[in-house]
Amino acid sequence: TTSEPLPQPTPTSIEQDSTENTVLSLLREIKNDPSFKNSTKLHKIESIHYLLRGLRRLSSSYQCLDASRPWLCYWMLHSLDLLDAVSEVSTEKVISFLKKCQDPAGGIAGGPGQLPHFAPTYAGVNAVVILATEEAYTLVDRQGMYSFLESMKEKDGSFRMHKDGEADLRSTYCALSVASILNLLTPELTKDCVTYIKRCQTYEGGLGEVPGAEAHGGYTFCGVAALAILNQIPAINVKRLMEWLSQMQMSKEGGFQGRTNKLVDSCYSFWQGASIPLLQAHLPFAKQTTNPQEGGHTIELGDNDGSWLFDQRALQEYILLCCQDKDGGLFDKPGKARDYYHTCYSLSGLSVAQFNQDLKPATVVGDPSNLLREIDARYGIVKSKVSRASLYFSKLPHPSSPTN
Repeated sequence: TTSEPLPQPTPTSIEQDSTENTVLSLLREIKNDPSFKNSTKLHKIESIHYLLRGLRRLSSSYQCLDASRPWLCYWMLHSLDLLDAVSEVSTEKVISFLKKCQDPAGGIAGGPGQLPHFAPTYAGVNAVVILATEEAYTLVDRQGMYSFLESMKEKDGSFRMHKDGEADLRSTYCALSVASILNLLTPELTKDCVTYIKRCQTYEGGLGEVPGAEAHGGYTFCGVAALAILNQIPAINVKRLMEWLSQMQMSKEGGFQGRTNKLVDSCYSFWQGASIPLLQAHLPFAKQTTNPQEGGHTIELGDNDGSWLFDQRALQEYILLCCQDKDGGLFDKPGKARDYYHTCYSLSGLSVAQFNQDLKPATVVGDPSNLLREIDARYGIVKSKVSRASLYFSKLPHPSSPTN
């Protein structure tokens, strides 16, 4: 008999093997070091300095993000809040800048003089919530914001990102997140949103950008978080989605990939990792099991000890040992440069992995000082800040009320 030919390597498989080998080599080297415990320490002070410097001044290389300036505020502020250091920020300067980005007709633009857009609107509102002062809260023109929300609503249940722009799961989540936290949700805004989100679930179980698109970690989070905000998570096939999410955690690296056949990336520590706690409340007796032959995961019914349905320790090790810059900040994977985006979502994913459901104590890898503040996965903001903003805006009249 003739044996079957070995599969030929592809550019994708070669890159995957190279990434695995780099990560495994780094993990072995660190874990064999007698001072291993010191290596699993989050560089908090260095990261705080890195983030505060960025808020004060950015190099000319960041001019490519001129239309994403509220995002830079959010990424840095949220990272600092997770590190319990947002008190060191010049709140007045951030508020002054965000005011310049707010459009007179409603919504927030990517920079002064630009068009309102739901992505920087989401980032700008989140930044306001993080600052958590009366001046910050009153910055937002709620009447104008409600008008912007109404004008971007589509008949199929989605929202457009901006005038004549794309309508997808990201724009829909951004709109619902903003409306929810500002106490602007109405039946008119939420009409058919759940139906649209359901149509974005794919045969794999994850959610795509639009109906018929490939399952993707970022869009999956947007769909799941939007359903959590609407308290409608059971509307999708939760078990199938959990199966897909559990398969996205890389068995060797410990971090998450964003799509099938893609490389590990620290930002998916949040996009994929945060979706799991949001779903898990609707699988109350679920547990994760590993198939040693396939190296994959399945979801079965059984006792749940309060942990999330992914390897929380492996994810923390990937972030702490493979994605930290010694001078502060975090990056995608070994060999990449640090940036504010990956710093934000690596720390967000680390917070998700540290905290458990109910009253189970935190799961902290390495030094106990690595513990971050707990994140509200629905909004990507520290829980206490969400509670404070929700209380404040719940007392305000709704702009759509006949009395306004």
